[in-house]
Amino acid sequence: QVQLVESGGGLMQAGGSLRLSCTTSGITFGAYNMGWYRQAPGKQRELVAGITRDNNTNYADSVKGRFTISRNNAKNTVYLQMNSLKPEDTAVYYCNARFDSSWSISSGSWGQGTQVTVSS
Repeated sequence: QVQLVESGGGLMQAGGSLRLSCTTSGITFGAYNMGWYRQAPGKQRELVAGITRDNNTNYADSVKGRFTISRNNAKNTVYLQMNSLKPEDTAVYYCNARFDSSWSISSGSWGQGTQVTVSS
């Protein structure tokens, strides 16, 4: 049974930093591409950052230079370091595990999400 558990969300002032973690079980973690997505109220879920099994990364334009995705295969965990947070980063952040690299929101396995709220 695939399980993805996100943690690290919370309330932060603009300009601050948070680190999200997603710990997985039930999968061969090193074989999967991992992504962080977010969904703000009234908006579609969107890709924030992705990291492939080969450690290639990609980012949404809105977070480039501020967010960093990384993975630790020994700990079956993917991280999202978020710096210089802005109020528009407020959303529920979801972890996703997949074999493909399309980064489509219609595929892969999902965690339950963690709320990030950035106050101005």
